[in-house]
Amino acid sequence: MSTLKGFVIAGTHSGCGKTSIALGLMASLSRKGLAVQPFKCGPDFIDPGHHALACARDGQPVPSHNLDGWMLDETTNIDIFNRYGASADVAVIEGVMGLFDGISGVTDEGSTAQMAKTLKLPVILVVDARSMARSAAALVSGYADFDPEVNIVGVIFNRVGSESHGDLLREAMSLMPDVPVLGCLKRDEAIATPSRHLGLVTPNQEGPDMDRYQRLADWVETGLDLDALLETLPQIAVDPPFEPVPQLPSVTIGLARDNAFCFYYEENLRLLRTAGARLVEFSPLEDTRLPEHLDGLYLGGGYPELSVFELGQNTRLRREIKAFCESGRPVYAECGGFMYLMNDIITGRGRYAMAGVFPIRAEMFEKFRALGYREVTTQAETLLGPAGTCGRGHEFHYSSIQDEPGMQSLPSVYSMTGRKGPITTPEGFQMGNTLGSYVHMHFGSQPEMARYFVDACKRESIRNMQD
Repeated sequence: MSTLKGFVIAGTHSGCGKTSIALGLMASLSRKGLAVQPFKCGPDFIDPGHHALACARDGQPVPSHNLDGWMLDETTNIDIFNRYGASADVAVIEGVMGLFDGISGVTDEGSTAQMAKTLKLPVILVVDARSMARSAAALVSGYADFDPEVNIVGVIFNRVGSESHGDLLREAMSLMPDVPVLGCLKRDEAIATPSRHLGLVTPNQEGPDMDRYQRLADWVETGLDLDALLETLPQIAVDPPFEPVPQLPSVTIGLARDNAFCFYYEENLRLLRTAGARLVEFSPLEDTRLPEHLDGLYLGGGYPELSVFELGQNTRLRREIKAFCESGRPVYAECGGFMYLMNDIITGRGRYAMAGVFPIRAEMFEKFRALGYREVTTQAETLLGPAGTCGRGHEFHYSSIQDEPGMQSLPSVYSMTGRKGPITTPEGFQMGNTLGSYVHMHFGSQPEMARYFVDACKRESIRNMQD
């Protein structure tokens, strides 16, 4: 058993600046020589990519891990936190949306507050203080008293206009001595992390601008005393879960990873490796051939719509991937990876040919077409398990399938429910040993999925050798 400092950075609402502050804190703690382990509440893929760079050690990114009170059970969340926190000096968990926002309006399920209670971690509340003085104290009071089990140990005011504005905020907070003001950060839009229609710009899209994280660290340090903040936090005991002896790799799975395909839950990859997979990365943008001796493919999500021209021009790899799918070797594709396996993608700039595995096309829209948590139950045997396999994930995309005749020829193998009940839109499409879906499944919700996928690769590998 080991100990570390740990805290949750939560916001009053989305857009209050918690991501910029979390990144600044991570970068500042890291350059002090501390080993910082980042985590992200919720299903987001983009923030963890920034975390990994802000917490880099010896020039190497430190993977950030998703924690989620709806997709994952309590034991799994605790295991993930303990597994990766055990080797760190400090754990920083960035929240999702507002502190109490989750899947329900009446419970804390899926919220940052739920995760803080599950992990027994203190919460630092980020408040956008623009145009507020004494009202800020009233706001903080409401958050502090809303759920007595959530331990708010301090507040950071963001977008503070001036020194005198900060003085007013501290004066107002003197009415709440149990929630100290940890810092007042001046308004500085120049250091904000750029955003786009699906949230923040990914590090892959913009290039690893390491200077940005150092600028964020400088900004955070001008408004708060980091050493004093750490001093106020208790040491937390972490007990890493028992890890069985890992299996020697028995199959090789190609993992699409580049600017267009970069959305993967780190736990999914760990579970695949634990089940006996060796993961070999390749780029559908840059590589003209698949890696040799692959037994399966995993095509994750991302932003293929931003690279449709380059993907379409890479004709040789598109054809090789289609042939791989037609060979019967297992291929699992999620969201952007699923779009890549369609006939084409339609954007405002035109129609672009993709791999042509599924006889349908995806069309991009200005507004999102689906958003929310999903519980999936398979209606037939798939790469992820026998009929009746149940797992949880998340769906968020701005495209939809536009080829109805093609849809009619595709068997839909998922039944889904969301926050409001059953979802009737067909989902989960299987052709041979290729499974595609808009849903990002979290294998931590059903670890058998990873094992079943690896076993499917093993069976097909043995069959090919016998042939």
